[in-house]
Amino acid sequence: MTALRVGLTGGIGSGKSTVLAMLAGLGAAVIDADAISRATTASGGAAIPAIAQRFGADFITPDGALDRERMRSHVYADAGARKALEDIVHPLVGQESARQVDAALAAGARCIVFDIPLLVESGRWRRQLDRVLVVDCLPETQVARVVQRSGLAPEAVRGIMAAQASREQRLAAADIVISNEGLSLDELAAKVKEVARSLGL
Repeated sequence: MTALRVGLTGGIGSGKSTVLAMLAGLGAAVIDADAISRATTASGGAAIPAIAQRFGADFITPDGALDRERMRSHVYADAGARKALEDIVHPLVGQESARQVDAALAAGARCIVFDIPLLVESGRWRRQLDRVLVVDCLPETQVARVVQRSGLAPEAVRGIMAAQASREQRLAAADIVISNEGLSLDELAAKVKEVARSLGL
C-alpha cells in the first residue's frame, strides 16, 4: 500500500506549524524539509565541508556551523551565491527526506506530510506530491500574528511576506485549503480532523 504524499504550505503567520503538529498527532508521518535543511548546516552538518570549500572558512562559525547572518547577507546580494548554496544543500535535504520517507513507509504510514514553506516558489516539489494543502488567512492577520509572536515591526513582516509567494499563488496551487481566520484552537483542530479523515488518517 502506498502512502498519500501531502505538501503542507502557508505564508508566515498562517498557522502552518500548528496544523502540522495537529496532523502529526492524528497519525501523519511528518517530514520537515526546513528542519532537515537546518541540520545540514548545523555544527558538523553534512553541508559544512562543501560550504567551507565553496565560500571559504569565513562562512563557518568557530563551532563548525554555517554563519547564517553572514551567508544571508551574501546570498541576498548575489544570486549566483544563493544558487551555489542551494546546489550544496538541496541534494542533501532530498537524500535525508527520502530516507525519512522510506522509514515512514516501512513503519506503515498511510499519509506523509511534507512541511514545505516554499512549496509554491520551488518548482521541483509539485510532481512529488499527491495533494497540496494550504493553510490560509488574511494578510493583515499574518502581520498581526507575527508581530505578536516575534516582536518584529509590521514593515519587517510585510517585507518577509513580499519575498514569499502571494496568497493568490498559494491558493491557486492548493488542492485543499484550511482557512485559519478567526478560529479558536479547538475550531482549527476540528477542521484539521476533517481534512485528516479525507487523507485516510
